[in-house]
Amino acid sequence: MAVDYTTRDGIAVITLNNPPVNGLGFSTRLGIVEGVEKAQADASVKAIVLIGAGKAFSGGADITEFNTPKATQEPTLHTVIKVVESSAKPVVAAIHSVAMGGGLELALGAHYRIASAGAQIALPEVKLGLLPGAGGTQRLPRAVGLETALNMIVSGAPVMSEKLAGSGLFDQMAEGDLLDEAVKFAKKVGAQGGALPKVRDRKIDHPNAEGFIQFARNMVTPMAKNFPAPLKCIDAVAAGVKLGFDQGLAVERECFMALVQTPESRALRHAFFGERAASKIPDVPSNTPVRKIERVGVIGAGTMGGGIAMNFINAGLPVTLLETKQEALDRGLATIRKNYESAVKKGRLTAEKLEERLALITPTLSYDDLKDADLIVEAVFEELGVKEQVFSKLDQVAKKGAILASNTSTLDVDKIAAFTRRPEDVVGMHFFSPANVMKLLEVVRGAKTSKDVLATVMQLARKIRKTAVVSGVCDGFIGNRMIEQYLRQALFMLEEGALPAQVDRAIEKFGFAMGPFRMSDLAGNDIGWAIRKRRYQEKPDLKYSKIADRLCETGRFGQKTGAGWYDYKAGDRAAHPSKIVDEMIVGYSKEHGIERRKIADEEIVERLVLALVNEGALILEEGIASKASDIDMVYLTGYGFPLHRGGPMLYADTIGLYNVERAMRKYAAQTNGDAWKPAARVTELAAQSRGFNS
Repeated sequence: MAVDYTTRDGIAVITLNNPPVNGLGFSTRLGIVEGVEKAQADASVKAIVLIGAGKAFSGGADITEFNTPKATQEPTLHTVIKVVESSAKPVVAAIHSVAMGGGLELALGAHYRIASAGAQIALPEVKLGLLPGAGGTQRLPRAVGLETALNMIVSGAPVMSEKLAGSGLFDQMAEGDLLDEAVKFAKKVGAQGGALPKVRDRKIDHPNAEGFIQFARNMVTPMAKNFPAPLKCIDAVAAGVKLGFDQGLAVERECFMALVQTPESRALRHAFFGERAASKIPDVPSNTPVRKIERVGVIGAGTMGGGIAMNFINAGLPVTLLETKQEALDRGLATIRKNYESAVKKGRLTAEKLEERLALITPTLSYDDLKDADLIVEAVFEELGVKEQVFSKLDQVAKKGAILASNTSTLDVDKIAAFTRRPEDVVGMHFFSPANVMKLLEVVRGAKTSKDVLATVMQLARKIRKTAVVSGVCDGFIGNRMIEQYLRQALFMLEEGALPAQVDRAIEKFGFAMGPFRMSDLAGNDIGWAIRKRRYQEKPDLKYSKIADRLCETGRFGQKTGAGWYDYKAGDRAAHPSKIVDEMIVGYSKEHGIERRKIADEEIVERLVLALVNEGALILEEGIASKASDIDMVYLTGYGFPLHRGGPMLYADTIGLYNVERAMRKYAAQTNGDAWKPAARVTELAAQSRGFNS
């Protein structure tokens, strides 16, 4: 049962029992209604306590029922709250740990609320592109005041219960056992008689409500330019202030229904569910045993290795950091300290915590010091011969059962695994730079990687706060394999008539964090050059523009050399269009007999994004990614794809694969059309009027 019903000293105790966070699914909603009705019919019951079992009062909607008939089946949450609010016997909501979304709205429908300290109180629906749809925009301002409520609703951020203790939300803060105190409080109010208080009957008091609401609009508008939900939240709250509770509730419902249909909300919900789905591997059951990870080794103390080490020590895991030379080790440790000192200056970390974290690092120049590590991650130079030396050595010193991980971004994990006598223990853990900041972790599954290794790494990713996505073995895995096609199109468009600043401006206006040429300058143009040189040998039929090679031949490798596709000034990372580069591009087109033309921003965006989509479709066909949402999570968390568009594969679904295929065939008939043969998955789904995420 999702709800337990007991009585105690004349008090009915209705306990939500739907782990892990007592989501308000159909059976939970039904159980609450039946519990309240049972208490009404029992003359010996004087009051009702509503409480949550386990780790929460309630975290809100049951996400397992999203997009199923049960989500809207009666009794809906509106109905449940109405039943609770209209109960003839007082209902006391006893809140601990978590009361979020519908869980908080349910508590607001009770006549009284008692809370433990440390409970997280929130209406986070805005993070899904929605607003609280069960009276939250109307009741919360009446409980905590207009300003506090609007801040909570528009941000979706949790507030600790003790900070709201004096606001009118809670009638009492529990100091001892929550249930004991709730029952005692319920007995007291049950004996009082008289009309029961309802949050809906309270007035919203504010000296200048209209002025504050306008101020809130002015603040939110520039920050929420790609997301309609924050302003709709303000509309709903404003309606409650101006028109009263019932009309405010009607406006809230209208706004909710309008937001559900928006592509932005669809994108945010897709990202929410996609992150959770990424941890599910089709052939690795959730109950797969995991290996114990208590000590970590990191090989390489450069920018990447140091960042990787920080992830583990931030999670309290001791790290042995290995380098080949003392100077490199000292430099790496100094960089780690500098990163933490920066966090202290910004108030994100205390000086004590800084020293605690640094104390978790054991620097070494000897592989023998890795013998007790449960996981060893190499972050050495991206060259197969170097990897062979490292993994051959690890095979000799690492203990039995240790997981051996490579941070390679493109190399064949199966070849790396073959350098050991334990390929089942080898996995790719591709962190993104800066590794201590970026959320994405590509977990590369080799042909012989064992299931328990995969399960362990996925669990560890959560501990170090990464979004982990599983990829099969191929050149570039998911992210870099796709970005190569994106960059090919960007370079072709330079040949055909665009300039770097126009391309970057167009895709950044679409919502990307950074355009392809600014991104290349940041990463280092020599990295792409090395990959292209390899491609010329491995795939001689694959056509590339040689413009980027010419740029690199002049030593313009990007920010690190002060010049790339753009010019840079000392101490300034701003990208300044380069007359030299623009002239070089125009001259290149002329040399190769390419007549330059005006390229519209719409074409730039379409070609860049659809290049990602087509390669993503091939990745799905080949089984490199198990689902389209995994590809979207890679691009949302690692490559700056606009969140409000939900990732390349969802964006393709949004515009329709029929239109995607038509656009690809149009470009196939133009210059550089050999890059545009639609993947079979695109053609197949377009013919069925389906999407990648259907």
